[in-house]
Amino acid sequence: MNPAFLPRALTAGLLALVSALMPARAQNLDKVSFGTNWVAEAEHGGFFQAVADGTYKKYGLDVTIVPGGPNTNNRILLTAGKLDFFMSANTLQSFDAVSNNVPLIAVAAVFQKDPQVFLTHPETKITKLEDLKPLTLLVSKEGVASYFQWLKSEYGFNESKVKPYTFNPQPFIVNKQSAMQGYVTSEPYAVEKTAGFKPGVILLADHGFNAYSTLIETRREIVDRKPDLVQRFVDASVIGWYNYLYGDNSAGNAMIKQMNPEMTDELLGYSVDKMKEYGIVDSGDTLRDGIGAMTDARVASFFDKMVRAGVVRRDIDYRQAYTLRFVNKGVGLDLRPKN
Repeated sequence: MNPAFLPRALTAGLLALVSALMPARAQNLDKVSFGTNWVAEAEHGGFFQAVADGTYKKYGLDVTIVPGGPNTNNRILLTAGKLDFFMSANTLQSFDAVSNNVPLIAVAAVFQKDPQVFLTHPETKITKLEDLKPLTLLVSKEGVASYFQWLKSEYGFNESKVKPYTFNPQPFIVNKQSAMQGYVTSEPYAVEKTAGFKPGVILLADHGFNAYSTLIETRREIVDRKPDLVQRFVDASVIGWYNYLYGDNSAGNAMIKQMNPEMTDELLGYSVDKMKEYGIVDSGDTLRDGIGAMTDARVASFFDKMVRAGVVRRDIDYRQAYTLRFVNKGVGLDLRPKN
């Protein structure tokens, strides 16, 4: 019926009802749960930013971030169907999923460079990876099983120089002939605050350890049944990372501090600065294809290195570990500063 023939009051009532229903329909968001692999910190900043500034909502998503921690295994919860997405540590975990027939797949790589570093004492003036060989190396058991095997096969390092790293910097601080593992975004800051000196930093990614890190991982069934959901989550996360690195990240940082009260503004600022300085998130292929980029050649190169190092088996189909379907689309490139 033509509204022109209705009483004025009834017409106004219908228009009001339509107006009231439209926002409700627009807010019909898909609920998504995303598990991180550690407590809230700047290294997860883009995801928190996308929640806090409404980016996920703009993409039709109601995202709940489930923090990890020392006693939390969110990856198992993803496998069990309790989470929709997970923040995987590095490409090795993706290979491991294939090796063990776990139906998980990486759909984006937020960190183009693994942030793993060795810290050295400034007196040693070490600038090359090979110069670490004579030193006592403080390495965790996970590090010994992964990147240190690459150091052995590619650079001839010896495990006789390794001592356990217990996530306490004190043994490194007191021994000037030692080097300590860490993340470029946190451990150098902690050493400088604790010991009063600025350590040297050797980033393994700049010497050939070309794993992707901080990958977005999901179950294969979600990729198959809900590709649009996966694409929206990846795209919104990418936008969140551009905003966190280059825009006003106060909303994301406020959420991080709310979920992790031990986090400080100083450390958050330091971590963001180091992510930008070292090109952890935005470098290489992302300059052309956008944050989250992955390439077949890069994954194949890292797989070959890990096979040579004896970390993964040659006979697994590593191409099942990831998909390029949702990345390399240039999403968010306009948000990167021109200079």
